Amino acid sequence: MDEARYDFVVVGSGTGMLAALTAAEAGLSVLIVEKSKYFGGSTALSGGGFWIPNNGLLRRAGVVDTPERAREYLRHVTAGESPESRWDTHISHGPAAVDVMRRRTPLRWQWMTGYADYFPELPGGSAAGRAMEPKPFDVRRLGPDRARLRPPALAAPFPMPVSGRTYKWLNLVARHPRGVVTGAKLLGLGLGGLAIRREYQAGGAALAAGLFAGVRAARIPVWFETPLKDLVVEGGRVTGVVVTRDGKDVTVRASRGVLLSAGGFDRNAARRHKHQSPQLDTDWSLGNPENTGDAIDIAEAAGADLAFMNEAWWFPAVPVPGPMPGPLLAERSLPGQIIVNQQGRRFMNEAVNYMTAGQILLGEELPVWMVFDQRYRNRYVFGGGVFPRQPLPQTWYDAGVAVKAATVPELAAKTGLAALPGTLDRFNLQAASGRDDDYHRGDSAYDRYYGDPAVTPNPCLGPIDQAPFYAVKVVPGDLGTCGGIRADGLARALRPDGSIIEGLYATGNAAGNAFGRVYPGPGATIGQGLTFGYAAAQHAAGKLAAAH
Repeated sequence: MDEARYDFVVVGSGTGMLAALTAAEAGLSVLIVEKSKYFGGSTALSGGGFWIPNNGLLRRAGVVDTPERAREYLRHVTAGESPESRWDTHISHGPAAVDVMRRRTPLRWQWMTGYADYFPELPGGSAAGRAMEPKPFDVRRLGPDRARLRPPALAAPFPMPVSGRTYKWLNLVARHPRGVVTGAKLLGLGLGGLAIRREYQAGGAALAAGLFAGVRAARIPVWFETPLKDLVVEGGRVTGVVVTRDGKDVTVRASRGVLLSAGGFDRNAARRHKHQSPQLDTDWSLGNPENTGDAIDIAEAAGADLAFMNEAWWFPAVPVPGPMPGPLLAERSLPGQIIVNQQGRRFMNEAVNYMTAGQILLGEELPVWMVFDQRYRNRYVFGGGVFPRQPLPQTWYDAGVAVKAATVPELAAKTGLAALPGTLDRFNLQAASGRDDDYHRGDSAYDRYYGDPAVTPNPCLGPIDQAPFYAVKVVPGDLGTCGGIRADGLARALRPDGSIIEGLYATGNAAGNAFGRVYPGPGATIGQGLTFGYAAAQHAAGKLAAAH
Protein backbone atom coordinates (compact mmCIF):
# COMPACT_ATOMS: atom_id res chain seq x y z
CA MET A 1 0.00 0.00 0.00
CA ASP A 2 1.28 3.46 -0.89
CA GLU A 3 2.11 5.77 1.99
CA ALA A 4 2.54 9.52 2.59
CA ARG A 5 3.45 11.54 5.67
CA TYR A 6 2.18 14.90 6.93
CA ASP A 7 1.83 16.53 10.32
CA PHE A 8 -1.87 17.28 9.99
CA VAL A 9 -4.54 15.89 7.66
CA VAL A 10 -7.84 17.68 7.06
CA VAL A 11 -10.69 15.60 5.60
CA GLY A 12 -13.07 17.93 3.75
CA SER A 13 -12.60 21.24 1.96
CA GLY A 14 -15.33 23.46 3.44
CA THR A 15 -14.60 25.36 6.63
CA GLY A 16 -11.83 22.80 7.19
CA MET A 17 -9.73 24.94 4.86
CA LEU A 18 -9.41 27.49 7.66
CA ALA A 19 -8.03 24.74 9.91
CA ALA A 20 -5.50 23.87 7.21
CA LEU A 21 -4.44 27.52 6.92
CA THR A 22 -4.09 27.77 10.71
CA ALA A 23 -1.98 24.62 10.89
CA ALA A 24 0.25 25.74 8.03
CA GLU A 25 0.72 29.15 9.66
CA ALA A 26 1.79 27.32 12.82
CA GLY A 27 4.49 25.51 10.87
CA LEU A 28 2.85 22.15 10.28
CA SER A 29 2.87 20.27 7.01
CA VAL A 30 -0.76 19.87 5.97
CA LEU A 31 -2.77 17.82 3.50
CA ILE A 32 -6.44 18.31 2.57
CA VAL A 33 -8.29 15.29 1.20
CA GLU A 34 -11.60 15.87 -0.56
CA LYS A 35 -14.11 13.18 -1.56
CA SER A 36 -15.47 15.00 -4.61
CA LYS A 37 -13.94 16.77 -7.57
CA TYR A 38 -15.03 20.12 -6.12
CA PHE A 39 -13.92 22.15 -3.12
CA GLY A 40 -16.28 24.05 -0.86
CA GLY A 41 -18.82 21.45 0.23
CA SER A 42 -21.93 22.82 1.88
CA THR A 43 -19.99 26.00 2.69
CA ALA A 44 -19.96 26.89 -1.01
CA LEU A 45 -23.75 26.38 -1.19
CA SER A 46 -24.47 28.44 1.92
CA GLY A 47 -25.19 32.12 2.51
CA GLY A 48 -21.53 32.55 3.47
CA GLY A 49 -22.09 34.62 6.60
CA PHE A 50 -20.50 33.72 9.90
CA TRP A 51 -21.63 34.37 13.47
CA ILE A 52 -18.55 34.91 15.65
CA PRO A 53 -19.23 37.51 18.37
CA ASN A 54 -16.83 40.31 19.19
CA ASN A 55 -14.37 39.62 16.36
CA GLY A 56 -12.07 42.27 14.96
CA LEU A 57 -14.09 42.77 11.77
CA LEU A 58 -17.18 43.59 13.80
CA ARG A 59 -15.24 46.05 15.94
CA ARG A 60 -13.91 47.75 12.80
CA ALA A 61 -17.51 48.07 11.61
CA GLY A 62 -18.36 49.88 14.84
CA VAL A 63 -20.27 47.05 16.51
CA VAL A 64 -20.08 47.29 20.28
CA ASP A 65 -20.01 43.90 21.96
CA THR A 66 -18.23 42.07 24.76
CA PRO A 67 -17.32 38.43 25.42
CA GLU A 68 -19.42 38.60 28.58
CA ARG A 69 -22.56 39.59 26.67
CA ALA A 70 -22.01 36.83 24.13
CA ARG A 71 -21.50 34.27 26.91
CA GLU A 72 -24.68 35.42 28.62
CA TYR A 73 -26.56 34.99 25.37
CA LEU A 74 -25.20 31.52 24.62
CA ARG A 75 -25.80 30.42 28.21
CA HIS A 76 -29.49 31.24 27.76
CA VAL A 77 -29.76 29.97 24.18
CA THR A 78 -28.11 26.58 24.76
CA ALA A 79 -30.02 26.06 28.02
CA GLY A 80 -27.58 23.43 29.24
CA GLU A 81 -27.90 21.21 26.16
CA SER A 82 -24.22 21.68 25.35
CA PRO A 83 -21.46 22.07 27.98
CA GLU A 84 -20.17 25.58 28.49
CA SER A 85 -16.65 24.22 28.13
CA ARG A 86 -17.63 23.30 24.55
CA TRP A 87 -19.29 26.46 23.29
CA ASP A 88 -17.08 28.87 25.22
CA THR A 89 -14.33 28.11 22.71
CA HIS A 90 -16.44 29.97 20.17
CA ILE A 91 -16.30 33.11 22.30
CA SER A 92 -12.67 32.73 23.39
CA HIS A 93 -11.05 31.70 20.11
CA GLY A 94 -13.50 32.67 17.37
CA PRO A 95 -11.98 36.16 16.94
CA ALA A 96 -8.53 34.61 16.42
CA ALA A 97 -9.98 32.34 13.72
CA VAL A 98 -11.32 35.43 11.96
CA ASP A 99 -7.87 37.01 12.19
CA VAL A 100 -6.39 34.03 10.34
CA MET A 101 -8.87 34.59 7.51
CA ARG A 102 -7.94 38.25 7.44
CA ARG A 103 -4.25 37.41 7.16
CA ARG A 104 -4.35 34.35 4.94
CA THR A 105 -7.09 34.99 2.37
CA PRO A 106 -7.74 37.77 -0.16
CA LEU A 107 -11.34 38.18 1.05
CA ARG A 108 -12.85 41.47 2.18
CA TRP A 109 -15.78 41.70 4.55
CA GLN A 110 -19.00 43.49 5.40
CA TRP A 111 -21.25 43.55 8.46
CA MET A 112 -24.73 42.12 7.91
CA THR A 113 -26.24 45.26 9.38
CA GLY A 114 -29.38 44.74 11.40
CA TYR A 115 -29.54 40.96 10.87
CA ALA A 116 -30.48 40.18 14.44
CA ASP A 117 -29.42 37.21 16.51
CA TYR A 118 -32.10 34.55 16.24
CA PHE A 119 -33.24 35.07 19.84
CA PRO A 120 -32.44 38.79 20.23
CA GLU A 121 -34.77 39.32 23.18
CA LEU A 122 -32.84 36.90 25.39
CA PRO A 123 -30.24 38.35 27.79
CA GLY A 124 -27.09 39.20 25.85
CA GLY A 125 -28.90 38.98 22.49
CA SER A 126 -28.30 41.55 19.77
CA ALA A 127 -31.01 43.12 17.63
CA ALA A 128 -28.29 44.88 15.60
CA GLY A 129 -26.64 41.57 14.73
CA ARG A 130 -23.23 39.93 15.04
CA ALA A 131 -22.85 38.39 11.57
CA MET A 132 -20.22 39.17 8.96
CA GLU A 133 -20.02 38.01 5.35
CA PRO A 134 -17.53 38.25 2.48
CA LYS A 135 -17.90 40.98 -0.07
CA PRO A 136 -18.36 39.77 -3.66
CA PHE A 137 -15.18 38.01 -4.78
CA ASP A 138 -13.80 37.57 -8.28
CA VAL A 139 -13.57 33.78 -8.54
CA ARG A 140 -11.56 34.03 -11.76
CA ARG A 141 -8.64 34.94 -9.51
CA LEU A 142 -8.43 31.19 -8.93
CA GLY A 143 -7.32 30.58 -12.53
CA PRO A 144 -7.77 26.94 -13.55
CA ASP A 145 -9.00 26.12 -10.04
CA ARG A 146 -12.18 28.10 -10.78
CA ALA A 147 -13.58 24.91 -12.28
CA ARG A 148 -13.10 23.19 -8.91
CA LEU A 149 -15.51 25.48 -7.02
CA ARG A 150 -18.64 23.52 -6.13
CA PRO A 151 -21.35 24.85 -8.47
CA PRO A 152 -24.81 25.83 -7.23
CA ALA A 153 -27.57 23.29 -7.84
CA LEU A 154 -29.46 25.84 -9.94
CA ALA A 155 -27.95 28.48 -12.21
CA ALA A 156 -28.93 32.05 -11.36
CA PRO A 157 -31.12 33.75 -14.01
CA PHE A 158 -28.83 36.80 -13.99
CA PRO A 159 -25.13 37.27 -13.11
CA MET A 160 -25.81 39.01 -9.78
CA PRO A 161 -23.57 38.42 -6.72
CA VAL A 162 -26.33 38.43 -4.09
CA SER A 163 -25.07 38.63 -0.51
CA GLY A 164 -27.08 38.24 2.65
CA ARG A 165 -27.17 41.99 3.10
CA THR A 166 -28.49 42.62 -0.40
CA TYR A 167 -30.92 39.67 -0.46
CA LYS A 168 -33.21 41.44 1.97
CA TRP A 169 -33.68 44.37 -0.39
CA LEU A 170 -33.80 42.36 -3.60
CA ASN A 171 -36.73 40.50 -2.12
CA LEU A 172 -38.51 43.88 -1.89
CA VAL A 173 -37.68 44.95 -5.45
CA ALA A 174 -41.37 45.52 -6.20
CA ARG A 175 -41.99 47.34 -2.92
CA HIS A 176 -39.12 49.64 -2.05
CA PRO A 177 -36.84 51.95 -4.09
CA ARG A 178 -33.83 50.49 -2.33
CA GLY A 179 -34.71 47.12 -3.84
CA VAL A 180 -34.54 48.56 -7.35
CA VAL A 181 -31.28 50.37 -6.63
CA THR A 182 -29.76 47.24 -5.07
CA GLY A 183 -30.78 45.11 -8.03
CA ALA A 184 -29.34 47.59 -10.52
CA LYS A 185 -26.02 47.79 -8.64
CA LEU A 186 -25.67 44.02 -8.41
CA LEU A 187 -26.58 43.50 -12.05
CA GLY A 188 -24.05 46.16 -12.97
CA LEU A 189 -21.38 44.45 -10.88
CA GLY A 190 -22.17 41.07 -12.40
CA LEU A 191 -22.42 42.12 -16.03
CA GLY A 192 -19.73 44.76 -15.72
CA GLY A 193 -17.40 42.23 -14.16
CA LEU A 194 -17.92 39.80 -17.02
CA ALA A 195 -17.17 42.58 -19.48
CA ILE A 196 -13.69 42.95 -17.96
CA ARG A 197 -13.23 39.22 -17.46
CA ARG A 198 -14.14 39.09 -13.81
CA GLU A 199 -16.73 36.82 -12.28
CA TYR A 200 -18.02 38.11 -9.00
CA GLN A 201 -19.61 35.62 -6.61
CA ALA A 202 -21.11 36.34 -3.21
CA GLY A 203 -22.17 34.28 -0.21
CA GLY A 204 -20.76 30.84 0.38
CA ALA A 205 -19.19 30.66 -3.06
CA ALA A 206 -17.13 33.75 -2.26
CA LEU A 207 -16.13 32.40 1.15
CA ALA A 208 -15.09 29.01 -0.23
CA ALA A 209 -13.21 30.58 -3.14
CA GLY A 210 -11.36 32.97 -0.85
CA LEU A 211 -10.38 30.20 1.54
CA PHE A 212 -9.17 28.06 -1.36
CA ALA A 213 -7.14 30.99 -2.71
CA GLY A 214 -5.48 31.11 0.70
CA VAL A 215 -4.85 27.37 0.59
CA ARG A 216 -3.18 27.64 -2.80
CA ALA A 217 -1.10 30.63 -1.67
CA ALA A 218 0.07 28.61 1.34
CA ARG A 219 0.96 25.74 -1.02
CA ILE A 220 -1.17 23.28 0.90
CA PRO A 221 -1.77 20.20 -1.27
CA VAL A 222 -5.38 19.18 -1.94
CA TRP A 223 -6.17 15.65 -3.11
CA PHE A 224 -9.48 15.69 -4.98
CA GLU A 225 -11.65 12.63 -5.62
CA THR A 226 -10.00 11.01 -2.63
CA PRO A 227 -12.61 9.61 -0.26
CA LEU A 228 -11.79 8.61 3.31
CA LYS A 229 -11.78 4.85 3.74
CA ASP A 230 -10.57 4.39 7.32
CA LEU A 231 -8.60 5.82 10.21
CA VAL A 232 -5.23 4.48 11.27
CA VAL A 233 -5.41 3.78 15.01
CA GLU A 234 -2.33 2.72 16.96
CA GLY A 235 -2.32 2.29 20.73
CA GLY A 236 -5.67 4.03 20.99
CA ARG A 237 -4.41 7.10 19.09
CA VAL A 238 -5.35 8.14 15.56
CA THR A 239 -2.12 8.41 13.61
CA GLY A 240 -3.37 8.76 10.07
CA VAL A 241 -5.98 7.94 7.46
CA VAL A 242 -6.50 5.45 4.69
CA VAL A 243 -7.89 7.09 1.56
CA THR A 244 -8.66 5.88 -1.93
CA ARG A 245 -6.73 7.78 -4.60
CA ASP A 246 -6.60 6.95 -8.28
CA GLY A 247 -8.19 3.62 -7.54
CA LYS A 248 -5.59 2.63 -4.92
CA ASP A 249 -5.61 2.71 -1.14
CA VAL A 250 -3.10 5.14 0.29
CA THR A 251 -2.10 5.42 3.97
CA VAL A 252 -1.38 8.98 5.01
CA ARG A 253 0.45 9.26 8.32
CA ALA A 254 -0.49 12.29 10.41
CA SER A 255 1.89 12.81 13.30
CA ARG A 256 -0.07 15.66 14.87
CA GLY A 257 -3.62 14.59 14.14
CA VAL A 258 -6.51 14.14 11.76
CA LEU A 259 -9.39 16.59 11.44
CA LEU A 260 -12.73 15.30 10.16
CA SER A 261 -14.55 18.24 8.58
CA ALA A 262 -16.35 16.35 5.87
CA GLY A 263 -19.93 17.47 6.40
CA GLY A 264 -22.94 15.69 7.81
CA PHE A 265 -25.24 12.88 6.69
CA ASP A 266 -27.67 15.03 4.71
CA ARG A 267 -28.10 12.43 1.93
CA ASN A 268 -28.04 9.29 4.07
CA ALA A 269 -31.70 8.29 4.11
CA ALA A 270 -31.23 5.36 6.49
CA ARG A 271 -29.46 7.53 9.08
CA ARG A 272 -32.01 10.32 8.74
CA HIS A 273 -34.99 8.02 9.10
CA LYS A 274 -33.42 6.31 12.11
CA HIS A 275 -32.30 9.39 14.01
CA GLN A 276 -34.66 12.12 12.81
CA SER A 277 -37.96 11.21 11.17
CA PRO A 278 -39.27 8.59 8.73
CA GLN A 279 -41.16 11.47 7.06
CA LEU A 280 -37.95 13.07 5.78
CA ASP A 281 -36.79 12.95 2.19
CA THR A 282 -33.09 13.53 1.52
CA ASP A 283 -34.07 15.50 -1.60
CA TRP A 284 -35.32 18.21 0.73
CA SER A 285 -31.79 19.08 1.84
CA LEU A 286 -30.00 22.19 0.59
CA GLY A 287 -26.62 20.77 1.63
CA ASN A 288 -23.84 19.21 -0.38
CA PRO A 289 -25.25 16.39 -2.54
CA GLU A 290 -22.25 14.21 -1.58
CA ASN A 291 -22.74 14.44 2.18
CA THR A 292 -23.53 10.86 3.16
CA GLY A 293 -21.92 10.82 6.60
CA ASP A 294 -18.93 8.62 5.70
CA ALA A 295 -16.58 10.36 8.16
CA ILE A 296 -19.11 10.05 10.98
CA ASP A 297 -19.53 6.32 10.33
CA ILE A 298 -15.77 5.76 10.24
CA ALA A 299 -15.23 7.73 13.46
CA GLU A 300 -18.00 5.81 15.21
CA ALA A 301 -16.38 2.53 14.17
CA ALA A 302 -13.16 3.82 15.75
CA GLY A 303 -14.94 4.35 19.07
CA ALA A 304 -16.26 7.91 18.82
CA ASP A 305 -19.50 8.86 20.53
CA LEU A 306 -22.19 10.72 18.59
CA ALA A 307 -24.26 13.73 19.64
CA PHE A 308 -27.43 15.50 18.45
CA MET A 309 -28.02 13.04 15.63
CA ASN A 310 -31.71 13.98 15.64
CA GLU A 311 -30.92 17.55 14.60
CA ALA A 312 -30.15 19.46 11.43
CA TRP A 313 -29.84 23.09 10.45
CA TRP A 314 -33.52 22.94 9.53
CA PHE A 315 -34.76 25.27 6.81
CA PRO A 316 -38.41 25.27 5.64
CA ALA A 317 -38.62 24.68 1.91
CA VAL A 318 -40.96 23.95 -0.98
CA PRO A 319 -40.40 20.37 -2.25
CA VAL A 320 -40.21 21.43 -5.88
CA PRO A 321 -39.16 19.03 -8.64
CA GLY A 322 -35.45 19.27 -9.34
CA PRO A 323 -32.07 18.95 -7.67
CA MET A 324 -32.81 21.27 -4.73
CA PRO A 325 -35.96 22.41 -2.89
CA GLY A 326 -37.17 26.00 -2.95
CA PRO A 327 -35.92 27.73 0.23
CA LEU A 328 -38.30 29.84 2.32
CA LEU A 329 -36.52 32.57 4.25
CA ALA A 330 -37.89 36.10 3.88
CA GLU A 331 -41.10 34.61 2.47
CA ARG A 332 -42.19 33.52 5.95
CA SER A 333 -41.72 36.96 7.52
CA LEU A 334 -43.56 38.94 4.88
CA PRO A 335 -47.21 40.04 5.24
CA GLY A 336 -49.97 38.25 3.40
CA GLN A 337 -49.20 34.58 4.07
CA ILE A 338 -49.68 31.92 6.73
CA ILE A 339 -48.57 28.32 7.22
CA VAL A 340 -51.26 25.80 8.16
CA ASN A 341 -51.40 22.10 9.02
CA GLN A 342 -53.34 19.51 7.07
CA GLN A 343 -56.55 20.58 8.78
CA GLY A 344 -56.01 24.15 7.62
CA ARG A 345 -55.10 25.60 11.04
CA ARG A 346 -52.14 27.77 11.97
CA PHE A 347 -49.71 26.21 14.45
CA MET A 348 -46.67 28.51 14.54
CA ASN A 349 -45.15 31.94 14.18
CA GLU A 350 -44.25 31.66 10.50
CA ALA A 351 -41.42 34.19 10.83
CA VAL A 352 -39.47 32.38 13.53
CA ASN A 353 -35.84 31.51 12.70
CA TYR A 354 -35.52 28.67 10.23
CA MET A 355 -34.03 26.04 12.56
CA THR A 356 -36.77 26.52 15.12
CA ALA A 357 -39.33 26.55 12.30
CA GLY A 358 -38.07 23.21 11.05
CA GLN A 359 -38.24 21.70 14.52
CA ILE A 360 -41.86 22.82 14.75
CA LEU A 361 -42.66 21.39 11.30
CA LEU A 362 -41.29 18.00 12.34
CA GLY A 363 -44.00 17.83 14.96
CA GLU A 364 -46.69 17.99 12.25
CA GLU A 365 -47.93 15.55 9.69
CA LEU A 366 -46.12 16.52 6.49
CA PRO A 367 -46.39 18.35 4.25
CA VAL A 368 -47.91 21.49 5.68
CA TRP A 369 -49.08 24.35 3.46
CA MET A 370 -48.23 28.01 2.97
CA VAL A 371 -51.31 29.96 1.92
CA PHE A 372 -51.17 33.40 0.28
CA ASP A 373 -53.07 35.59 -2.17
CA GLN A 374 -52.40 37.47 -5.37
CA ARG A 375 -51.35 40.61 -3.52
CA TYR A 376 -48.52 38.65 -1.88
CA ARG A 377 -47.61 37.08 -5.24
CA ASN A 378 -47.45 40.53 -6.86
CA ARG A 379 -45.18 41.95 -4.20
CA TYR A 380 -42.47 39.47 -3.28
CA VAL A 381 -39.89 37.02 -4.61
CA PHE A 382 -40.87 33.46 -3.72
CA GLY A 383 -39.18 30.10 -3.27
CA GLY A 384 -35.67 31.18 -4.15
CA GLY A 385 -36.31 32.74 -7.55
CA VAL A 386 -39.94 33.26 -8.63
CA PHE A 387 -40.13 37.02 -9.09
CA PRO A 388 -43.09 39.28 -8.23
CA ARG A 389 -46.04 38.87 -10.64
CA GLN A 390 -44.28 35.93 -12.28
CA PRO A 391 -46.55 32.85 -12.34
CA LEU A 392 -45.57 29.92 -10.19
CA PRO A 393 -43.93 27.29 -12.44
CA GLN A 394 -46.34 24.90 -14.10
CA THR A 395 -44.16 22.03 -12.93
CA TRP A 396 -45.16 22.91 -9.35
CA TYR A 397 -48.83 22.48 -10.21
CA ASP A 398 -48.17 19.31 -12.18
CA ALA A 399 -46.33 17.80 -9.20
CA GLY A 400 -49.09 18.76 -6.78
CA VAL A 401 -46.74 21.11 -4.92
CA ALA A 402 -48.90 24.19 -5.66
CA VAL A 403 -52.67 24.67 -5.86
CA LYS A 404 -54.53 27.76 -7.11
CA ALA A 405 -58.18 28.70 -6.68
CA ALA A 406 -60.52 31.62 -7.30
CA THR A 407 -61.93 31.57 -3.77
CA VAL A 408 -60.87 30.46 -0.31
CA PRO A 409 -63.60 27.76 -0.07
CA GLU A 410 -62.48 26.39 -3.43
CA LEU A 411 -58.84 26.33 -2.26
CA ALA A 412 -59.89 24.53 0.92
CA ALA A 413 -61.80 21.96 -1.12
CA LYS A 414 -58.92 21.34 -3.53
CA THR A 415 -56.36 20.87 -0.73
CA GLY A 416 -58.49 19.25 1.97
CA LEU A 417 -57.74 22.15 4.33
CA ALA A 418 -61.23 22.11 5.82
CA ALA A 419 -60.62 24.70 8.54
CA LEU A 420 -58.89 27.19 6.21
CA PRO A 421 -61.82 29.65 5.75
CA GLY A 422 -62.21 30.14 9.48
CA THR A 423 -58.44 30.34 9.97
CA LEU A 424 -58.17 33.10 7.39
CA ASP A 425 -61.08 35.04 8.87
CA ARG A 426 -59.35 35.09 12.25
CA PHE A 427 -55.93 35.87 10.80
CA ASN A 428 -57.23 38.75 8.70
CA LEU A 429 -58.81 40.35 11.75
CA GLN A 430 -55.52 40.18 13.61
CA ALA A 431 -53.57 41.42 10.58
CA ALA A 432 -55.81 44.49 10.43
CA SER A 433 -54.94 45.28 14.03
CA GLY A 434 -51.21 44.70 13.46
CA ARG A 435 -50.96 42.15 16.27
CA ASP A 436 -50.76 38.37 16.08
CA ASP A 437 -52.36 37.35 19.37
CA ASP A 438 -52.02 33.65 18.53
CA TYR A 439 -48.32 33.31 17.68
CA HIS A 440 -46.85 36.84 18.05
CA ARG A 441 -45.45 37.15 14.52
CA GLY A 442 -43.64 40.43 14.20
CA ASP A 443 -42.96 40.92 17.91
CA SER A 444 -39.28 39.96 17.60
CA ALA A 445 -36.59 42.07 15.97
CA TYR A 446 -35.61 38.92 14.08
CA ASP A 447 -39.12 38.57 12.61
CA ARG A 448 -39.11 42.19 11.47
CA TYR A 449 -35.72 42.05 9.72
CA TYR A 450 -37.27 40.39 6.67
CA GLY A 451 -40.61 42.15 6.96
CA ASP A 452 -41.98 44.75 4.54
CA PRO A 453 -41.15 48.24 5.87
CA ALA A 454 -43.97 49.69 3.73
CA VAL A 455 -46.54 47.82 5.82
CA THR A 456 -47.53 49.34 9.16
CA PRO A 457 -47.89 48.95 12.07
CA ASN A 458 -46.51 45.42 11.77
CA PRO A 459 -44.23 44.73 8.77
CA CYS A 460 -44.90 40.99 9.08
CA LEU A 461 -48.71 41.05 9.01
CA GLY A 462 -51.14 41.70 6.19
CA PRO A 463 -54.54 40.33 5.13
CA ILE A 464 -54.99 37.41 2.73
CA ASP A 465 -58.05 38.50 0.77
CA GLN A 466 -57.16 39.28 -2.86
CA ALA A 467 -58.10 36.54 -5.35
CA PRO A 468 -56.83 34.25 -6.66
CA PHE A 469 -55.53 32.27 -3.71
CA TYR A 470 -52.58 29.87 -3.54
CA ALA A 471 -51.45 26.99 -1.36
CA VAL A 472 -47.91 25.62 -1.63
CA LYS A 473 -46.53 22.59 0.18
CA VAL A 474 -43.88 23.20 2.83
CA VAL A 475 -41.47 20.64 4.32
CA PRO A 476 -38.56 20.76 6.80
CA GLY A 477 -35.62 21.14 4.47
CA ASP A 478 -32.19 21.77 5.91
CA LEU A 479 -28.81 23.37 5.31
CA GLY A 480 -27.16 20.14 6.41
CA THR A 481 -27.36 17.89 9.44
CA CYS A 482 -25.69 19.10 12.65
CA GLY A 483 -25.42 15.87 14.59
CA GLY A 484 -22.20 13.93 14.50
CA ILE A 485 -19.04 13.14 16.39
CA ARG A 486 -19.15 14.26 20.01
CA ALA A 487 -16.29 16.69 20.56
CA ASP A 488 -14.91 18.83 23.38
CA GLY A 489 -13.92 22.48 23.48
CA LEU A 490 -10.77 21.78 21.48
CA ALA A 491 -12.70 19.80 18.85
CA ARG A 492 -11.18 16.53 20.11
CA ALA A 493 -13.35 13.49 19.45
CA LEU A 494 -14.76 11.81 22.56
CA ARG A 495 -15.66 8.23 23.38
CA PRO A 496 -18.98 7.35 25.07
CA ASP A 497 -17.23 7.37 28.47
CA GLY A 498 -16.01 10.93 27.85
CA SER A 499 -12.38 9.98 27.25
CA ILE A 500 -10.49 11.64 24.39
CA ILE A 501 -9.55 9.86 21.20
CA GLU A 502 -6.07 11.30 20.89
CA GLY A 503 -5.17 12.56 17.46
CA LEU A 504 -8.75 12.82 16.19
CA TYR A 505 -10.63 16.09 15.80
CA ALA A 506 -14.09 16.81 14.41
CA THR A 507 -15.56 20.12 13.24
CA GLY A 508 -18.32 21.56 11.09
CA ASN A 509 -21.31 19.34 10.37
CA ALA A 510 -19.25 16.21 10.99
CA ALA A 511 -19.37 17.13 14.69
CA GLY A 512 -22.27 17.46 17.09
CA ASN A 513 -23.54 21.04 17.18
CA ALA A 514 -21.56 23.08 19.71
CA PHE A 515 -24.76 25.01 20.47
CA GLY A 516 -26.86 21.95 21.21
CA ARG A 517 -30.22 22.06 19.47
CA VAL A 518 -30.28 25.72 18.50
CA TYR A 519 -29.01 28.13 15.86
CA PRO A 520 -28.00 31.27 17.79
CA GLY A 521 -27.53 33.63 14.85
CA PRO A 522 -27.04 33.95 11.09
CA GLY A 523 -23.92 32.05 10.08
CA ALA A 524 -23.54 30.10 13.33
CA THR A 525 -22.95 26.87 11.41
CA ILE A 526 -20.07 28.33 9.38
CA GLY A 527 -18.91 30.30 12.41
CA GLN A 528 -18.41 27.23 14.56
CA GLY A 529 -16.77 25.36 11.68
CA LEU A 530 -14.18 28.14 11.42
CA THR A 531 -13.66 28.50 15.16
CA PHE A 532 -13.28 24.83 16.00
CA GLY A 533 -11.09 24.24 12.96
CA TYR A 534 -8.81 26.95 14.30
CA ALA A 535 -8.86 25.43 17.79
CA ALA A 536 -8.11 21.93 16.49
CA ALA A 537 -5.17 23.12 14.39
CA GLN A 538 -3.75 25.23 17.20
CA HIS A 539 -4.01 22.33 19.63
CA ALA A 540 -2.41 19.93 17.15
CA ALA A 541 0.45 22.41 16.75
CA GLY A 542 0.93 22.55 20.51
CA LYS A 543 -0.11 26.19 20.70
CA LEU A 544 -3.43 25.76 22.50
CA ALA A 545 -3.58 23.86 25.76
CA ALA A 546 -6.56 21.99 27.16
CA ALA A 547 -7.65 24.81 29.44
CA HIS A 548 -11.27 23.68 29.28
